[in-house]
Amino acid sequence: MRDKKRIVIALGGNALQADPNDTTAKAQLQTAKETAKPIVDLIEEGNEVIIIHGNGPQVGQIVAAYETAAATDKKNEMMPFPECGAMSQGYIGYHLQQSIREEMVKRGIKKEVATVVTQVVVDEKDPGFQNPTKPVGSFYSKEEAEKMEKEKGFVMKEDSGRGYRRMVASPEPLDVVEANLIKSLVDQNHVVIAGGGGGIPVVDRGNGVLEGVPAVVDKDFISAKMAELMDVDLLIILTAVERVAIHFGKPNQKELTRLTKEEVYQYIEEGHFAPGSMLPKMKTALRFVESAPGRETLITSLEKAKEGIEGKTGTTIVND
Repeated sequence: MRDKKRIVIALGGNALQADPNDTTAKAQLQTAKETAKPIVDLIEEGNEVIIIHGNGPQVGQIVAAYETAAATDKKNEMMPFPECGAMSQGYIGYHLQQSIREEMVKRGIKKEVATVVTQVVVDEKDPGFQNPTKPVGSFYSKEEAEKMEKEKGFVMKEDSGRGYRRMVASPEPLDVVEANLIKSLVDQNHVVIAGGGGGIPVVDRGNGVLEGVPAVVDKDFISAKMAELMDVDLLIILTAVERVAIHFGKPNQKELTRLTKEEVYQYIEEGHFAPGSMLPKMKTALRFVESAPGRETLITSLEKAKEGIEGKTGTTIVND
């Protein structure tokens, strides 16, 4: 057995909802059961594992459900966005912890797995609040959007020609409120699911008072912050591809196996990584490897995570 590592795993959306057209809880639970297998492969090797996941489709479904309920009956109030985020953490965490536990029992692994509903401290003066960019909830006509802006104070923007949607901010994560609790659970050899959907953004009002704010912290960025706070050896960002590539989709496409931070900065400057997909992952890798000497980030597919740790595949970013 290889030496034990403490690992943060950042799960992409395809690890939670394989078919974007099938949004049922049944389908999502089945996807979680498949996702659990490669995660338990890493646990079986003796690694300490902390799992971070996205919540884009799920929190959108929750928001849309409350929007529909409010439109149907004025007595049904809209649920505040932080509470919607907390709901998504709970139900995605339930799917993952049930699936991971089931897979561990099959293999005779005696560990506990738990979900920690996680709050993430952000700065209310973060520039992200001045220009909300994360779409959530249902689509509306221009007239409906203008009415919601006036009555509810929402920021509504046109989204890809499909109508208007509510936009929320995407601030930087400063700290994880439950960090000590999560670390304690990992120290006791438990598997922990935390920071789901980027965590619930909160502003510290002082004297122990935290206030939830309508925002979405990038899942990849909170993964780097969590990895830093948990003093992990390796951050694994799981995505739809086995390796990062430059000149992606072109005849001269080149897959990358090992990169220094200087090479990553160069490729970013040259525009090789798309803003909506690989760019935030590369920035996350840089955040983590630069946070302390000897830290590495692995980017690979869910199915290849074990081989990636063994150095057989994936793209590894190092602080050389």
